[in-house]
Amino acid sequence: MPTILGQNQYGKSENRVVRIVRNGATHHIKDLNVSIALSGDMDEVHRSGSNATVLPTDTTKNTVYAFAREHGIDSAEQFGIHLARHFVSSQEPIHRARVRIEEYAWERIAPSAAGSRFIGAEDVQHSFVRKGQETRTTQITYDGARWEVISGLSDLTVLNTTNSEFRGYVKDRYTTLKEASDRILATDVHARWRYGWSDDERPTPHWERSYAQTRARLLEAFAETYSRSLQQTLFQMASRVLDTRVEIDEVRLSLPNKHHFLVDLEPFGLENDNEVYFAADRPYGLIEATVLREGADARIPVDLTNL
Repeated sequence: MPTILGQNQYGKSENRVVRIVRNGATHHIKDLNVSIALSGDMDEVHRSGSNATVLPTDTTKNTVYAFAREHGIDSAEQFGIHLARHFVSSQEPIHRARVRIEEYAWERIAPSAAGSRFIGAEDVQHSFVRKGQETRTTQITYDGARWEVISGLSDLTVLNTTNSEFRGYVKDRYTTLKEASDRILATDVHARWRYGWSDDERPTPHWERSYAQTRARLLEAFAETYSRSLQQTLFQMASRVLDTRVEIDEVRLSLPNKHHFLVDLEPFGLENDNEVYFAADRPYGLIEATVLREGADARIPVDLTNL
């Protein structure tokens, strides 16, 4: 019985591209997830396996990164138009290109409305927090006499486009990682903090104000720390909270290192001076620690997912 090939397409999905534009000390970021589907004269590759009309999907991926460098990313729409036009006009067998783009918006980490008392906060132009924001959490335990309140947040995505390095680490025969003197530092902040308030004889903290101020201190410390390791950044974030929020006795942070790798554009005759990155989602380094006010006992569970 004869068969007819119906609708078909192929391509490369979920190409994560991050483009950084550095205007002096002020940086701008575009963060896209690009999926490409091509269709056209593809009967033979399906029937006989002949690849004579097939542009490799790996090539479509490379094109995304090369175009990010050559054309920049003014908007998701314009970037998609550049890509679609290129594939259809440059490859005769390709009659139709579909480009789907998700854009992840970022906003600058700025001093809180009350104003930061930390030097240099107003000059931070390379630190961002992902729009869409975090999930707020709290756990209240009461035994009839004593209270324990552990609050926090999850999935607060932050990124520094500079002021981060990773050098001088231990190397053995299996170490292939190159030292970096200027890298993107990005993480999803998972934080829990335990309040010192525990009985009805004492006034309760102002919960809304405390949450807003604690979140602001975490963001300020992330933005203002010149990071030589994610561990250092973690400690500075937790310490900033304890130094400024007297109602909190303990902070526990879990920070996955959201790796951004420079794309090698040399095969296409292009330089990549810390401009175009591949945003990897796994595997990732996971940095965790508890920071306590002096004299306090650790009580927040090590596994933050249990809260």
